[in-house]
Amino acid sequence: MAKHISDQPNAQDSLSDTEVIPIVEEELRLDKRTVTTGKVRVRTSVDVETELVKATLEGETVEVTRVPVDRIVDHAPEIRTENDVTIIPILEEVLVVEKRLVLKEELHLHRRRTTEDVETTVELRKQRAVIERVPVDDDTNTNT
Repeated sequence: MAKHISDQPNAQDSLSDTEVIPIVEEELRLDKRTVTTGKVRVRTSVDVETELVKATLEGETVEVTRVPVDRIVDHAPEIRTENDVTIIPILEEVLVVEKRLVLKEELHLHRRRTTEDVETTVELRKQRAVIERVPVDDDTNTNT
């Protein structure tokens, strides 16, 4: 069968002579991979040199001596130096308590005797027992 090509498609040709052209689409896929191109090794070393060092070291020691004084003073003494000795006073406040009797007030109590005649009503309660004997022939006590 021959293909008929014309500008105007024929109805009979369009059904029997249909050619399908597939549409192709390309997709891009990008991958990465690690490639070793070289290696590096790092090593450290320590060189030791000995040198002679000279220095003069000065020191000072302090000796502390406690000297008891136990004296009452009016004001705090200053820090002072006597013969290459620094003297630092150590103070303590001491509470002095004095006890005295002070008469603040007096209470005066006067006793007076009075008498008064009084009349009033008072309720008194008394209980009493009432004892009642029931005869044997009484029908009120039997259940018939």
